[in-house]
Amino acid sequence: MARRVGPEEAHRLVVEEGYALLDVRSVVEFEAGHPEGAWNVPWVILDEHGRRPNPDFVRVVQAAFPDRATKLVLSCLAGHRSLEALHALEAEGYTALVDQRAGWGGERDAFGQLTEKGWSQRGLPSATGAGDERSYAALSRR
Repeated sequence: MARRVGPEEAHRLVVEEGYALLDVRSVVEFEAGHPEGAWNVPWVILDEHGRRPNPDFVRVVQAAFPDRATKLVLSCLAGHRSLEALHALEAEGYTALVDQRAGWGGERDAFGQLTEKGWSQRGLPSATGAGDERSYAALSRR
């Protein structure tokens, strides 16, 4: 079973224990705002055909983090895509994975009510823009 943590614990893991934060949201979502220092590899691609799984997800993550023991916290908007991406990386042999529940925008119940604040609502260190060498454009060229 995947270890799941809230935003503050995810931040602590990055700052104190050397985890890298892998944001699996789309490029547009990432550029609008993301955890400071995050890497962006979308789990889902948005194109003219709509939403579809990113066929290059595992390849790009492997190029960025070739050591399967790399400590990674996975995050998305609300905690669903990141958990799916975590399972895909587990299947590829990654062993030090943590899922950040509540993601960037918070976890919501079936009625759309916020049940847990996400990274952005908690005032944790954030940035906007592509993120330079940690952007999906840069990572996908590796």
